[in-house]
Amino acid sequence: MPRVVLGMTSSAPQTFVLAGGCFWCLDAVYRRTRGVQRVRSVYTGGHTAHPDYESVCSGTTGHAEAVEVTFDPDVVPAEVVLDLFFTGHDPTTLNRQGYDVGTQYRSAMFPADDEQRRTFEAAIARAQELFEDPVVTTVEPLGPLHEAEDFHQDFYGNQPFNGYCQVIINPKLAKVRKHYAAWLTD
Repeated sequence: MPRVVLGMTSSAPQTFVLAGGCFWCLDAVYRRTRGVQRVRSVYTGGHTAHPDYESVCSGTTGHAEAVEVTFDPDVVPAEVVLDLFFTGHDPTTLNRQGYDVGTQYRSAMFPADDEQRRTFEAAIARAQELFEDPVVTTVEPLGPLHEAEDFHQDFYGNQPFNGYCQVIINPKLAKVRKHYAAWLTD
């Protein structure tokens, strides 16, 4: 329900949980997006109670590396947030993003309710029009979120000269900038 602020209608912040390979990449994209209020790297979608990076990387926990993105829909529409998701990773590769291989790197969306599920399904259909290969992004139940270790939060911002950032994240940011510059802060 919109809230009224000094005679103006304003929407409440929305939060999406999205997985598209290594969470460092999506984290970097969303931290540079106008209207995004918070980005948190998390593990979700698995069957272990206390996942950590080592166990998730083993591929045995069922968890995906994901980001929890909270944004102001009056600044950046939900559709743009989701289009950035599909631009920031390859949703046509099953359980793989570049050199990162395993179910922990799957392309997945975790809706909080039926409305989000419909929004996510519409975004997948919209994305499919842009890809020749089938989009393999799954829509999975939102389970508990487990915050990733501090080292993973804003990894790109804290280590922009790291080799992974230079070789993997920078090209993804360049692609996002090419198509969505108006929505980015830098």
